[in-house]
Amino acid sequence: MEIELNAEAKNKRLNSLVAITVVVLSVFMGLCGIKDGNVVQAMQQAQASSVDKWNEYQAARTKQHIVEAARTQIALLATDSAKAAPTLASYDAEIAKYQAETPKLAADAKAQSDLYDALNVHDDQFDASDAAISTAISIAAVAALSESSWLLVAGWAFGAFGMFMGLCGFFGWGFHPAVLSGLLG
Repeated sequence: MEIELNAEAKNKRLNSLVAITVVVLSVFMGLCGIKDGNVVQAMQQAQASSVDKWNEYQAARTKQHIVEAARTQIALLATDSAKAAPTLASYDAEIAKYQAETPKLAADAKAQSDLYDALNVHDDQFDASDAAISTAISIAAVAALSESSWLLVAGWAFGAFGMFMGLCGFFGWGFHPAVLSGLLG
């Protein structure tokens, strides 16, 4: 009878530790999910802005090319250079405008692309956090079923890594599990 009570008390303690582990990790995982959703929205916005800026850049370069070709044709075909001068000057102004505009558009597009890449690091951190915490919760459940404290410790190790990765995502820390991302990505 005494042995059963000790075993039951040990089992109760293990189950309590598993329950606390699951609650803490689940709440943290939920908070990370909210933040990760916001990061993904920002990534989508940066990607859309980058595409828009590259499209503007390409349109400006195309317009510049058309104006340059038109200017060249008028300069070659004009019989009276005095009459063609105002048109050529107008085209020269447009060409100068496009030459000034396109580097800024390219820089803006590159900046949006760089923002996307920076946000992607944090998205990867949240993904790694989610995977590690899910694994930790699964291991904790098996620890409760098998009444194995060493499995619970293994779950805590995965949970600690998952929480670390989530904190990296929250606080913008630069740690990036490149090997893990490369393997899974």
